[in-house]
Amino acid sequence: MQFTNPVIPGFYPDPSICRVGEDYYLVTSTFEYFPGIPIFHSKDLVHWRQIGHCLTTEEQLLLSGSGNSSGIYAPTLRYNKGWFYMVTTNVGGIGNFYVKTRNPEGPWSKPITVAQDGIDPSLLFDDDGRVYLQSARIGGIYQCEIEIETGSLLTESRLIWKGAGGAHPEAPHLYKIKDYYYLMIAEGGTEYGHMVTIARSTDPYGPYESFSDNPILSNRSMDISIQATGHADLVQAQDGSWWAVCLGIRPVSYPYRHHLGREVFLAGVSWMEDGWPIIGNHGHIHPVMEAPELPETRWPEKPVRDDFDESRLGWEWAFLRNPKPGSWSLEKRPGYLTLYGQPVTLSDYGSPAFVGRRLSHFSSRIQAAIEFEPLNEGEEAGLTIYMNSKYHYELAVRLEGGRKVLVFRRTVGSMKVEDLRDCPEGSGVLQIRALPERFEALFLTMKSQVLEMGWGESHLLSTEIAGGFTGVFIAMYATSPSEHATPAYFDWFDYEPVS
Repeated sequence: MQFTNPVIPGFYPDPSICRVGEDYYLVTSTFEYFPGIPIFHSKDLVHWRQIGHCLTTEEQLLLSGSGNSSGIYAPTLRYNKGWFYMVTTNVGGIGNFYVKTRNPEGPWSKPITVAQDGIDPSLLFDDDGRVYLQSARIGGIYQCEIEIETGSLLTESRLIWKGAGGAHPEAPHLYKIKDYYYLMIAEGGTEYGHMVTIARSTDPYGPYESFSDNPILSNRSMDISIQATGHADLVQAQDGSWWAVCLGIRPVSYPYRHHLGREVFLAGVSWMEDGWPIIGNHGHIHPVMEAPELPETRWPEKPVRDDFDESRLGWEWAFLRNPKPGSWSLEKRPGYLTLYGQPVTLSDYGSPAFVGRRLSHFSSRIQAAIEFEPLNEGEEAGLTIYMNSKYHYELAVRLEGGRKVLVFRRTVGSMKVEDLRDCPEGSGVLQIRALPERFEALFLTMKSQVLEMGWGESHLLSTEIAGGFTGVFIAMYATSPSEHATPAYFDWFDYEPVS
């Protein structure tokens, strides 16, 4: 039996995994988005469903003023004696910290800070009760022992491995497997030279012997649709087989550019006679691979339409930084998502009225029904195709010169281009047609009139152009220069992949 990669498509980078009995749990990075660290559940390693977030309060995750691709970096998820632990870094915030829970659906504890600095922290709960924390710092991978109840350091931090010679050694994970401690890391930068390397020792502090055939995973220089594979984590299935999750990208056309972000890929792990692991097919990830021999468990498909009839937003929705209280509501007008425009715009480092989800497919149809009658000059509400504060497209309704207009705007670095036309009276439907190489913007009136507003290239929202570590979001948003913003009502939102 085979499966298709990625197993979790869209902007879900830096995966980390653990198994509890016959259940698998996985977390990924979120950077400047809130809530932080989505957590997924699977029974067969192939089919995943989101069950919550690890960081759901400002006390756990303060993102005030976080810049593009700042905030939450690579997490690690581990389980020990009835407790789940998720350790991560809030870059520009409190640094390294972890939270814990007995129920992975949450709630999770208050943050427990760790004095060791660096990024990409990881934990190993050893058989003798010691808890080792690793992180990536300039020069290599550092380790200390911590007191797990308080996060306090029990030993000085020590450099344990500089890597196999690639740039930017990071993403350490330490495993105790039989007689060895295996230290697996990422090198080469999270770009097209990304790779996974490994070393081992009989002592957790080393010295570490580097595998002579490193890297054990990399798709660099291969003519394949999956690139930049790396940042892996290992898990042993209940049948004894070993598997790895890792990140990778799927560029569009040539020259290579990707806009969906770094996604979650799965591959089997084989062990050589001398005890070294190899990930995937001879160290490579492919779009179609052999599936685990586990009972297949599929989850119900999410409906195309969200009618906003529930008392809370679905797990797929996220805010740009911590949402300002009162900027959104599901209660103001039941059955609608209500947004109150903020002075903060999509080009600022603040918290605009923004409720979005990841673009997870190259081809999809996104629609949102909007009712918006702006009363104040410059008020605006609509859909954004958002990569970061300097690279984004909008299809929106605005009050301009005393008249209600439709606007299609493309912001690409220092350049901003807007196309305006009169907006028909009443409500309407904002539509984005996502294609591999372009985004098309349309407005549908209640009289079935289709107004084509324009299009923008997808590669201008790619990481190669826009920079950073994130991927494209599709979001409903509202802005207003007035403190008394006119509410924008969104009756429903459709996300429909197109094959």
